[in-house]
Amino acid sequence: MFDAIVIGSGMSGGIAAKELCERGLKVLMLERGNNVDPATDYTDTLMPWEFPNNNMVPEDEAQNDYYVQSQCYAFSEATKKFWVKDSDHPYSTPEGKPFSWIRGYHVGGRSIMWGRQAYRLSDIDFEANAKDGHGCDWPIRYDDLKPWYDHVEKFIGVAGTKEGLPQLPDGEFLPGWEMNDAEKQSKAVVEAKFEGRKVIIGRNANLSVAQPWHEELGRNSCQNRSICDRGCSFGAMHSTLTSSLPAAERTGNLTLVTDAIVHSIIQDPKTGKATGVRVIDRNTKAGTTYEAKVVFLNASAIASAVILLNSANEANPRGLANGSDQVGRNLMDHIYSLSTAGLFPGPKDSYYKGRRPTGIYIPRYRNVTEQADGYVRGYGYQGGIMRLDGRAMGMQPGVIGADLKAAARKIGPWLAYISGFGEMLPNPDNRVTLNTSRKDKWGMAIPHIECVQGPNEKAMSSQILADGKALIEAAGGMVVSQTTDPGVPGLGIHEMGTARMGKDPKTSVLNQYNQAHEVPNLFCTDGAAMSSSGCQNPSLTYMALSARAADHAVQFLKEGVI
Repeated sequence: MFDAIVIGSGMSGGIAAKELCERGLKVLMLERGNNVDPATDYTDTLMPWEFPNNNMVPEDEAQNDYYVQSQCYAFSEATKKFWVKDSDHPYSTPEGKPFSWIRGYHVGGRSIMWGRQAYRLSDIDFEANAKDGHGCDWPIRYDDLKPWYDHVEKFIGVAGTKEGLPQLPDGEFLPGWEMNDAEKQSKAVVEAKFEGRKVIIGRNANLSVAQPWHEELGRNSCQNRSICDRGCSFGAMHSTLTSSLPAAERTGNLTLVTDAIVHSIIQDPKTGKATGVRVIDRNTKAGTTYEAKVVFLNASAIASAVILLNSANEANPRGLANGSDQVGRNLMDHIYSLSTAGLFPGPKDSYYKGRRPTGIYIPRYRNVTEQADGYVRGYGYQGGIMRLDGRAMGMQPGVIGADLKAAARKIGPWLAYISGFGEMLPNPDNRVTLNTSRKDKWGMAIPHIECVQGPNEKAMSSQILADGKALIEAAGGMVVSQTTDPGVPGLGIHEMGTARMGKDPKTSVLNQYNQAHEVPNLFCTDGAAMSSSGCQNPSLTYMALSARAADHAVQFLKEGVI
C-alpha cells in the first residue's frame, strides 16, 4: 500500500506528487500514457530543414487521426508525438455543438506543450460568483491562496513585472522580459488615451534568470528561441518533466507507473473512504488495483469527471462524490481566438534580437475600471508587436513587381496582434456525462461533452472585438484582419469546473481544501476544482491549489482525520 496515489502527471499532478513526496509520503503516480525522455523525445535541437513536409503533418493523417488535435496552434510534425490520436481516443458531442478537446497522454501531460502564461486570480475573481449570483461561492479567497502562489512561483520560476493592479496580483517574479521599442511606444499611447487600461509584459514560466534551486534540478536560463512547444532541453520552461518530477524523485518517495489507465476509484462502503484505484494496462488491457491512504485526482477536468462518474457504486449510483449531482457539470473554457491584427507605425530604425518566450498582456479592465456593455465579468488580451520581413510589404496596396522584390531584401513593417481571453460563466447544463452506448478500446464508456457559450459570452465577444480594434487604432495602427466569432469551446485549452469547490455539499463537490465533501481522503486539484474561470490563464492556480491541498492532506493524515 502507498501513502498516496496521484492520478495524472500533468501540471497539477506533478506539483501534488512533489509536495506529497517532500513531506515524506510514499507516492504512486499513475500516468495513462507513455514515458517521455527529454534526451530522445524532445525535438528542440533539430533544425527546420530536418523535419519532413516543412514541419507540417500530411493532410490525410491530420484529418484521419488528429482531426481535433490538428486544430491546435502548436500541432506540427515536430510536436505530433505529444498529442493524442483522436482516432484512438474518441468522445461524443451533440449535433451542432462541437467541443475541441485538446490533450496529450504521456508523462508530463500538457505541461510539456503549454503556453506558460502564469497569472494569479484575485479577490475580484474569487468573490464574483457570490456577488453576481452565477455559480456557487468559492470557499476560499485570495489570501488563502497567496502563500501558495508565492511558493509555486518561486519553485517553477515566473518572469514578470510588479504592476500593483488589484485585478492581477503581483507575485514572486524573476526579472521580466523587455518590451521591444514598438511595444513601448504602443504602451505609452494606449495608457495615455485609456485611463485604467495597462499594457504589461506577459508573465510566463520561463527562467529569465535561473536561480540556484532551479540549477539544482538541471534547469538553465531561457535561450530566447521560442520553440518551447517542442520541449526544452535547457529546462528553462517549467514542466513536470523538468521541475516537479525531478524534485519528487530526489526524495526517493516516488513510484511512477506509466501506461496505466485509471478506470475508477474504489470506495469502502463502511467508512466511505477511498481505498485505491482500478487500473487498465494501456497495452495488455490487464486489470490492476492499487491501494493507498489518500487519492489525488489530477487527470484533467474532463477526465477527472469521467473517473468519478465511472466510480459509481451501490451507495453512489450517480458517481463517486456526486451527491450534489455537480460532477461533470459547469464545464467552462475561456472565450478564445477573438483576434485583431494591424500594421503598426513603429520606429523604422529599430529591431530586436532573439525570440522572446512571451508577449504583451492587457489585464482585464471591463467591470473593474470601466463598465461593460450588457454582461458580467471581463477579459484580458495577449499579443505583441513584431517586425515582419520584407515579404510582408505585399500586404500594402500598390507594392508589386520590382518594388515587391526590392522590399523582400529589407526589414518589413511592424505588425500588432492582440487576442482576447474572456471569462465563461459556470452553467450546469454545460457538462460531461458518460456515453454508455459507445465504448473505447479499453471497454470504457466514452465521454459525452456538451458545452456552448451563452448570452453573456456572446455579448462579451462583441466587445472584445470592438475594443481590440479600438486599441490598435488608438495606438496608430491600421487594422488589416479580425476574426468574427470565438473559437469552438475547448480550443482555449483551459477546460475546468466539472467538480467545483464550494461551501455547501449540496451544490458542490469539493470543500475549501479541495477535499471531496463525501469522501474525506479524496482530493481533486486540477481544473475540475474551479468554481469560476476568471479570464486569466489558470495553470498557476491549479498548481497553487495542488500545493495547498497536499499540505492539508498530510496534516489530516498525521492528525488521523482521514
